[in-house]
Amino acid sequence: MSKRSFIYYTEMDSPIGALTIASTDIGVCLIEFGPVKETCSSITTWTKKHYMNTELKENREKLAPVVEQLNEYFAGTRTTFDVELDLVGTKFQCLVWQQVNQIPYGQTKSYKQIAMEIGAPKAVRAIGGSNNKNPVPIIVPCHRVIGNNGSMVGYGGGLDKKEHLLRMEGAIEKIS
Repeated sequence: MSKRSFIYYTEMDSPIGALTIASTDIGVCLIEFGPVKETCSSITTWTKKHYMNTELKENREKLAPVVEQLNEYFAGTRTTFDVELDLVGTKFQCLVWQQVNQIPYGQTKSYKQIAMEIGAPKAVRAIGGSNNKNPVPIIVPCHRVIGNNGSMVGYGGGLDKKEHLLRMEGAIEKIS
């Protein structure tokens, strides 16, 4: 477990609803779907699990560059993110997130493709489980991972948000 003194957070509006963004001094560590008043409990629980001796502190200014990049993404003027991340997960989860982060804007890959790329061809379900634990959806674009048959399956924010993001990126035509 990492030690941090503060986890900074802010809220932003987006076309898929409010997002709550949290960051350590190292980088973005969490994005939750929903406004602070709805996500505060889960953020507090998550923070206590992963970071000892921390305090949540609202700080819109510190997170302004992240909010700006997310707004650019939703406006269609940004296809990659240039923000520091502070991801907490198992070695396997971090490997999966690193691979998922390589999927280009407007493209998709199947869980099976990700499993093959990381050298774990039988770990398709574990890939899905790791995606489900992705702490920074959108920035680490787990919405770009689809079923082997091209179908949309699973997304922490709901399939409606996944579909919206893929449609916005122009990848929806590739999905049956």
